[in-house]
Amino acid sequence: MGRGARASAGRDTKILVTANPQRFAIAGRTSQQPFRMLGQLLYDTFFKQGWAEVFQPNLFAGKKVLITGGATGLGKSMGKRFLELGASLCICGRREDVLAEAADELRKTTGGTVKTFPCDVRKNDLVEAMVEHFWQDGPIDILVNNAAGNFICRTEELSIGAFEAVIGIVLMGTINVTMACGKRWIKEGRKANVLNITTTYAESGSPYVVPSAVAKAGVLNMTRSLAVEWGKKGIRFNAIAPGPIPTEGAFSRLMPAKSLEEMAKKRNPMKRFGTHEELANLAAFLVSDYSGYVNGEQVVMDGGEWLKGASEFDHLGDLLTEEQWQMMKPKKKS
Repeated sequence: MGRGARASAGRDTKILVTANPQRFAIAGRTSQQPFRMLGQLLYDTFFKQGWAEVFQPNLFAGKKVLITGGATGLGKSMGKRFLELGASLCICGRREDVLAEAADELRKTTGGTVKTFPCDVRKNDLVEAMVEHFWQDGPIDILVNNAAGNFICRTEELSIGAFEAVIGIVLMGTINVTMACGKRWIKEGRKANVLNITTTYAESGSPYVVPSAVAKAGVLNMTRSLAVEWGKKGIRFNAIAPGPIPTEGAFSRLMPAKSLEEMAKKRNPMKRFGTHEELANLAAFLVSDYSGYVNGEQVVMDGGEWLKGASEFDHLGDLLTEEQWQMMKPKKKS
């Protein structure tokens, strides 16, 4: 029942619930006192708390979640939400110090259990070792393939190594972790959920991010293919295609100039960027039993940007100067 919603309470009584309990109104002949109490209860439960808890606090109690790239950005935010909802969390990434720092922060803020494993998801032997390590005290129930790499660049200026790096992390990394978990789930007859983080241009393509477009298209098609093939085994696959959401590092590399950020907001029908909380709550819903019949879907969360113009970065060819292009070229690591 939303703000200002009406509900029946007996044949001759109507209740109007508003955000202010003092304005809780009853029309009819029935005694008002019980309904005043009901109004206060509704207000204290929902409105006063700002609808803070959409999900049950123990939604993921007893569940173990693995998030690749879970120490930073969107992965970290999703991990925090899963912990708040009762899950135990496993995160991996290439930098051990960043993993340790993130795990310590998440434990302090949520009181939950967080385990880490340094791993480059491009390397299948390391992925196998990681999954085996996390599996020792119980199976993984939910896998979130979030690890990614991307940069904006004119395609003719990219090296083959640049393609290999992005496709290796995004596509092969997703394949490696999914297969390592999937084989164990199937062998043990376990149900599970896989959530892949894709992009809106996985279907349409986009200039200037060709390695990412190629890799994310592969991830999306794997999502849909395995949703059908493994669905009968109780393993669901879904994907989220987020629009621009500010993060440290990755976001600034894709939009290095403040003017580009403002332009991106203006292009969006909602005139804003998405938030970490919005993504984390959507992720929680998609891997929960609340969405048990949703399988093989890519949910676009971008404020309507994709509908307005399918190719996210196409406008950059007409806007960026040569100096800005040079600034955004991927730097070779020494």
